[in-house]
Amino acid sequence: MKKVLFVCMGNICRSPSAEAVMNKKILDKNLEKYFKTDSAGSIAYHEGEPADARMKKHAAKRGYNLTSIARKFVYDDFEHFDYIIAMDNSNYMDILTLDSKKKYRHKISLMTDYSQNGYKEVPDPYYGGNEGFELVLDILEESVNGLINRIMEEDEI
Repeated sequence: MKKVLFVCMGNICRSPSAEAVMNKKILDKNLEKYFKTDSAGSIAYHEGEPADARMKKHAAKRGYNLTSIARKFVYDDFEHFDYIIAMDNSNYMDILTLDSKKKYRHKISLMTDYSQNGYKEVPDPYYGGNEGFELVLDILEESVNGLINRIMEEDEI
């Protein structure tokens, strides 16, 4: 079983959405026995809170259920997860900084590394309007498809 952790800043918009998108796609493809997902934030500002209500609303329109509760990324996550996927360069650098001995670099990547849509990051929709939440979901849907395909190919699932 491959364990995937999605990371954004506060763990209330992008990373819980990535987790929900991946979980639905895993279920749709009957791949539950191959994957386990979670999400975390690079900061603890929203720890213990559910996902942003606006994000939940937009995700629900597409059939995604955001059920995770925000938590902070912790060092033990390096050991526990096979893939640690950052939503943007800032969170990517935060995770790399925590890996001071460079022991886990091979596990860390950007969400957009798995898509071909031209986006370099999943933008933070928190301070924007409805179109920002929809764009996040568009990027995540394509990126998650690419991630699942990559993992299945690398691990011969």
